[in-house]
Amino acid sequence: MPKMKTSRGAAKRFKVTGNGKIKRHKAYLRHILTSKTRKAKRNLRKGVMVDATNERAIRRLLPYG
Repeated sequence: MPKMKTSRGAAKRFKVTGNGKIKRHKAYLRHILTSKTRKAKRNLRKGVMVDATNERAIRRLLPYG
């Protein structure tokens, strides 16, 4: 059986933690930052875990994660 290919776009966006969960970055921190509060921008910097409903699809994109 040939090797499976990792989706390179997904590999750049998601990381697998030591416990096997998938970590992602938050959206809405690219532009129009003047209208967002300091607290909102600070909270957007933090990474979060992927929701369980999306996890199966992302694991398919990252077969060796």
